Amino acid sequence: MAGVSLPEWGTVPGSRGDAAAAVWQQVKSPVVVPLLRLSVALCLAMSVMLFAEKVYMAVVVLATRLLGRRPERRYRWEPIRDSNDDLEAAGGGNTAYPMVLVQIPMYNEREVYQLSIGAACGLSWPADRIIVQVLDDSTDPVIKELVQLECERWASKGVNVRYEVRDSRRGYKAGALREGMKRAYVRGCDLVAIFDADFQPEPDFLWRTVPFLVHNPDLALVQARWKFVNADECLMTRMQEMSLDYHFTVEQEVGSSTYAFFGFNGTAGVWRISALNEAGGWKDRTTVEDMDLAVRASLKGWKFVFLGDLMVRKQQYLLFVNILMQKVTLWKKVHVIYNFFLVRKIIAHIVTFVFYCIVIPATVLVPEVEIPKWGSVYIPTIITLLNAVGTPRSVHLIVFWILFENVMSLHRTKATFIGLLEAGRVNEWVVTEKLGDALRMKMPGKAFRKPRMRIGDRYTTKIVYGDSSIYSRR
Repeated sequence: MAGVSLPEWGTVPGSRGDAAAAVWQQVKSPVVVPLLRLSVALCLAMSVMLFAEKVYMAVVVLATRLLGRRPERRYRWEPIRDSNDDLEAAGGGNTAYPMVLVQIPMYNEREVYQLSIGAACGLSWPADRIIVQVLDDSTDPVIKELVQLECERWASKGVNVRYEVRDSRRGYKAGALREGMKRAYVRGCDLVAIFDADFQPEPDFLWRTVPFLVHNPDLALVQARWKFVNADECLMTRMQEMSLDYHFTVEQEVGSSTYAFFGFNGTAGVWRISALNEAGGWKDRTTVEDMDLAVRASLKGWKFVFLGDLMVRKQQYLLFVNILMQKVTLWKKVHVIYNFFLVRKIIAHIVTFVFYCIVIPATVLVPEVEIPKWGSVYIPTIITLLNAVGTPRSVHLIVFWILFENVMSLHRTKATFIGLLEAGRVNEWVVTEKLGDALRMKMPGKAFRKPRMRIGDRYTTKIVYGDSSIYSRR
């Protein structure tokens, strides 16, 4: 159609469209282009930092595997048996075994309370050297009674299980753990193992973890890996498995193998009670009480070890301290401040959302701003592939995982700024409901229908990433 002129892309025919296009042209050059170029420069710098961190961790993990630097070779580990010379010299018999407290914090856990209590009571350890403490914060009287009856059932079998409740949920999980440690019978305990209500440890869990603490007095924590029992349930659980497996197989392995810092996951770990008390015990000033305690213990000079081959079954679904003044090595200070907090907990979230979801798409509308190919293609591709090695069996789902991570990056970035700015809702806490297999048993052949949300409803989501649990309310 000769002689017919089409409007330029981005304009709307008519006076209003022309006016909007004119305003856009006036604003674009002096304002939008410089700001976008600055954003690109900052995001590229953060991408390089994140890339260097990922490559560093990959090299450490590869070297650890090639050199066979297992935890049993880095630390002294000997099985604890009655015939052990050290134990016999200490007095012989069961009194030579460390006294272990097993804590299970609960809140209205109707579907999983039997599994968790049963697994804890089934741990293999001398019966007179273990106490199972169920910390029940349930508000439903029916569930509370069921949990108490379950504890009484195991007590009738000879298990030393204590059922504890309190008047209020002050401090949430941290408050419950702190109150549990105040009981008189805990004073004789040497170690404390902590399991959330949706975790079921194997019977030999203590036999594999306690020797590290017995033979290495500088160790404060032995952290086991999570095993997701419902990872194959749907595509979403596979995506979560990919994200969290990288945290265990790479991030925590690197912190452990380099004797640097890694965070406590809040469950599936054994603490030395003297180290826990020296660090100040459980504090409820933050909802990430597990990382809070780990930072304080690490800055006291205590070491942690991660056991990647010890898995505990699980169902899927800010703090700042005066670090520079602590008497720990420069390497540990740098690792905590730069690697752990800055790169992994702040930059990683911001780059994923701001750079990949906002800045790069914006450059399509502003062709004056160019992003070098190494920053928009090569670095993101390598970072994605390094992340995927944590779960090799799901590599073919990497495209879906990228989409999942981009969506989650919005919530993580929002939660990061809420934490950094200490917004009023930073300490809100909502317990994730654990359903186990109950949903499938109750609704055979029926698809689960998500409750309808009305506009204006306020709800809280728990975002688990690495060893930090970030909460954002919308």
